[in-house]
Amino acid sequence: MSTSEKQSTSGIGDRLRWAREQSGLSQGQVAKLLDMHRPTVSQIEAGSRSLKAEEVSWFAELYDISSAWLLQGDDESSSSGDPRIQLAARELSKLSPEDLQTLLRLVKALRSNKE
Repeated sequence: MSTSEKQSTSGIGDRLRWAREQSGLSQGQVAKLLDMHRPTVSQIEAGSRSLKAEEVSWFAELYDISSAWLLQGDDESSSSGDPRIQLAARELSKLSPEDLQTLLRLVKALRSNKE
């Protein structure tokens, strides 16, 4: 494996790990949901095992992220935007109206402190 291939694979692994952690899942839970062995998930996240095309789709669906972001790591090339923003929006949509209002006030306060 060339250095650039290893970096590319590792980048995918890093993004998969980030997405899994943001989803609140353990490697064991992901392995069970995707009918894989836990060490396989660990190897993929460590960049020591490559992904098949169908596996990219499985992970993207499980984590509710785009396959393009998993593969490219840069959503500037996709029309879906930053996956972190998409994830935040999905999480915000699950909040009660009162909690959402509280969070919006907090965000406004944080932004005003930076200005």
